[in-house]
Amino acid sequence: MTRLPDAAWRNNAGLNALIAALGGTEGDIRFVGGAVRDTLHGMAVKDIDCATRLLPEESSRRIAAAGFKAIPTGIAHGTVTALLPSGPVEVTTLRRDVSTDGRHAVVAFTDEWREDAARRDFTINALSADPLSGEVHDYFGGIADLEKGIVRFIGDPLQRIAEDHLRILRLFRFHARFGRGAPDAAGLAACIARANDLMALSRERIADELLKLLTCPDPGPTVRLMADNGIFRPIIPEIDAAGVERLVTLIAREREAGIAGNALRRLGALLPIDAGTAVSIAKRLKLSKAATRRLEQALSDADSARALAYRYGPEVAADVLLRGGDDVEMLGLEQLTNWERPRLPVGGGDLIGMGLKAGPTVAATLQAIERRWIAEDFPGGDRVTAITAEEVDQAIRSRK
Repeated sequence: MTRLPDAAWRNNAGLNALIAALGGTEGDIRFVGGAVRDTLHGMAVKDIDCATRLLPEESSRRIAAAGFKAIPTGIAHGTVTALLPSGPVEVTTLRRDVSTDGRHAVVAFTDEWREDAARRDFTINALSADPLSGEVHDYFGGIADLEKGIVRFIGDPLQRIAEDHLRILRLFRFHARFGRGAPDAAGLAACIARANDLMALSRERIADELLKLLTCPDPGPTVRLMADNGIFRPIIPEIDAAGVERLVTLIAREREAGIAGNALRRLGALLPIDAGTAVSIAKRLKLSKAATRRLEQALSDADSARALAYRYGPEVAADVLLRGGDDVEMLGLEQLTNWERPRLPVGGGDLIGMGLKAGPTVAATLQAIERRWIAEDFPGGDRVTAITAEEVDQAIRSRK
């Protein structure tokens, strides 16, 4: 019998009280999904999910009676979120699928643990654990698959993909995180055969899953596998072998620089080196305006780390430098350590005091001064005074 290790999260404030309120001693509640999987794998747990035999209305009543706030986050699908002092815990009533269309599922509640586990995508995600004894319930060989580094569909892969097309991308994400060696052959074949099904998904779901994949420690080999087998073609056909190589290089440089991997930075490396194309893809994926702007700015051809950081911020500067190809750019990263954005020591009032008329000429001259000041690495003192004098003189002469 496998038991769940006594990981730190199991002692979170309020969790034991929640378990007691929801029938822990009667076997009415279990930890499920990622919390069980990641704990068995020796990984940190971010989110705690529970499944229960109780109907959502009863779960809500008991959560509130225990002194916690109950939020009906997905009440139609049986999910209630309990707000504990240590954070949220999702509590979902056991379910079975009534019908699916590849994007949405109609569910009915059940009291059978195996039936609920059977509707999950992969064996490693179908594990559940008794919160009191720690006993892990494994109906489909998930523990063995986790130990072997195999991400395997429960049942027929083609049927599982037909139920939810996003499972194609999820297979690759979980393989990047937990897989070792080649992926499960049947699962891979099904994903390749049904890749066009991805076109039926919302762009938001695709973007969310892709960014989660790129957050994995080393998604490079998995992304290459996806590109080689045409998985991106229905959704982002612009991704090619060159983009994959840029991504692999970027990941190596992140490690070399000791900088944490960033999903948007990695996506930028994967996309074509063209600002217009990157923006078009970002809009297609319905990324936020901030994310779209970051992808666009990271394609800047500015020639120094500090110039990039001044214009776009140190985050974008790091994106550009890490995607570069030599030690000069890596040294540029060191310039960003504890760097504070300087302030141009000249203002419009100074230029008016030197003889310029308030209006567009002042703004244009100030921009010209700033461009030279950036190009010369933000000088001060006599040098910035000289630059200002030269640009003001030029502006005055051009008016005559």
